[in-house]
Amino acid sequence: MSNSADSPEGPARHTSAWAARVLTAAVFALAGLIFVTSANTAKGTNLRSDSSLLKLSDLIRERSENNAGLTESVAAARADIDALAQRDDGSTRAEDAKLKALEKAAGTTKITGDAVSVTLNDAPPDATANPGYPDPQPNDLVIHQQDLQAVVNALWQGGARGIQVMDQRLISTSAVRCVGNTLILQGRVYSPPYKVTAVGDPGRLKQALNDSTAIQNYQLYVKAYGLGWKVEQDDAVTLPGYSGTVDLHHAKPVE
Repeated sequence: MSNSADSPEGPARHTSAWAARVLTAAVFALAGLIFVTSANTAKGTNLRSDSSLLKLSDLIRERSENNAGLTESVAAARADIDALAQRDDGSTRAEDAKLKALEKAAGTTKITGDAVSVTLNDAPPDATANPGYPDPQPNDLVIHQQDLQAVVNALWQGGARGIQVMDQRLISTSAVRCVGNTLILQGRVYSPPYKVTAVGDPGRLKQALNDSTAIQNYQLYVKAYGLGWKVEQDDAVTLPGYSGTVDLHHAKPVE
């Protein structure tokens, strides 16, 4: 008769119990570490709603909406200032006429006239190459910054008196920039389709679009992969004046 130490099951059970206790302790230690890390990260806030964890796209959209509200406030304040200035400035008619001409050239007043609008859009989600063209790459199916810039530059070249991109009037300091397939214009964000409207002589504007080498290159992608392109002529279109800030900022060397 053997004792428990000689039993083949004795040491195995002892080792198994010891391993289970070690594993249990490790699990509790890991759980504690997770709770501490979560508490330090959240700092008392709900992780699901913490603004620091919002997607970048959501943050950009939120800032864009804030900028839109600020732009409206600036426009209202500018209207009040202009009204007070006209009442109290004591300027002559000649000076007023000169000021209006400068405002018109600067794009801060609305203009009305015949117009041409151009709409650009990404290719359909299921786009494939038309016969005779290679299979598209992802960049072949979306609107790029240079496409929008080509349209704006061609319209200026065609003698446009004023240009509006989406719902914003362009001025000399406006920059048409894209990040991915989204447009960032004067602090606001837009998604395709993009509409560009120019007031001017429709014949000259259309001819300038046709003569643009950059737009001719874009047309190849329209034919190959179905990118959106639509040109329309409109009568008596009114473009609003630019209502954002006109302050100029520049870099300064560090002394």
